[in-house]
Amino acid sequence: MTSRPDFDRIIERHNSNSYKYDKLRETFGTTDLLPMWVADMDFASPDFILDAIRARCDHGILGYTLTPKTWSDAITSWLYRRHGWTVEGTQLGFIPGIVSGLALAIQCFTQPGDKVLVQSPVYPPFLHLPVNNGRELVTNSLVFDGQQFQIDFDDFERKAADCKLFILCNPHNPGGRVWSVNELERMCEICVRNGVLIVSDEIHIDLTLPGYTSHSPGSFTPEIASQVITLMAPSKTFNIPGLSSSFYVIQNDRLRKQFKAYLDKAELGMGNLFAILAAQAAFEHGDAWLDQLLAYLANNIAYIDNALKADMPRIKACIPQASYLIWLDCRELGLDDEALNAFFIKEAKLGLNPGTSFGVEGSGFMRMNIGCPKATVELAMNQLKAAYKARF
Repeated sequence: MTSRPDFDRIIERHNSNSYKYDKLRETFGTTDLLPMWVADMDFASPDFILDAIRARCDHGILGYTLTPKTWSDAITSWLYRRHGWTVEGTQLGFIPGIVSGLALAIQCFTQPGDKVLVQSPVYPPFLHLPVNNGRELVTNSLVFDGQQFQIDFDDFERKAADCKLFILCNPHNPGGRVWSVNELERMCEICVRNGVLIVSDEIHIDLTLPGYTSHSPGSFTPEIASQVITLMAPSKTFNIPGLSSSFYVIQNDRLRKQFKAYLDKAELGMGNLFAILAAQAAFEHGDAWLDQLLAYLANNIAYIDNALKADMPRIKACIPQASYLIWLDCRELGLDDEALNAFFIKEAKLGLNPGTSFGVEGSGFMRMNIGCPKATVELAMNQLKAAYKARF
């Protein structure tokens, strides 16, 4: 039995080599901020994961490691249990990280000069990786309807016709949008018709919030599944991103062999001892912990939405359907992007991600990470309220 998680516990993270905390001055020019930017949580990793790591440390030898069948068994059981998706253990493989996996997929399945389709605004590496690897970036701009992002399918179909690969963010980051089955099937069918390989980043899929259901295109028809490379990880879900515990699911035998061979050339497929142990523990024992986390996150989101509506009506929350990231619509403040960022840093004393870092479509928005104790959320909203009242 695991103990009930204490999500209210405040853990000091400064001076722990935390990217989120110890890169504040370099990023924002000051350390006098509440850091609510980098997408990791301020909650302790689950005890069943920490116990698995401690037990291995107690063994005393951290040698070269095999990836045991229990690792793939834990993943396939989780995918069936939580998502109703039947996957064979042989269709899985380790990757060093989701972003690394995206880069490797681009390198493996496209050639320099090929066009790669993404939907913007989106997690910044989606925008950088194709360009950095000598491919041409093509963007299908998402349409914000005032509450959620919608897909411009006419534009998507026009652009997909000329692309080699489509990187799907499922669920969407930064908007937290859970794409419907109809939306996913329509995008996938367009890609299948045009011979476009689909790489689906599903790092946030296990963080789908109560009331919503996410879907993996790899679980759709065999025709669609055969053209999908799915990248997943327990890292966001169980707050272990520092362990690089990601994996791929490729059901098409030819594509899987091609990708595995590409990884093997660079000796990237072996895996990391602690990453394997942590992932297995997470997927074997994580159901109850995750359910409690999702309920806690939903309460944080509701608190922020209510606080904005009551005291700061010019700032509107795009309520996420998945993840602990809130997309804030700040356009009614009447500030340009430089002034908006300065307002949050200098006046509200909050370190958030500027919307423009996710693409030009993010102008006038900010992204806030609420994966933290309720007391931190309350402090953040009090600081924002004071700055808002003083300025507006």
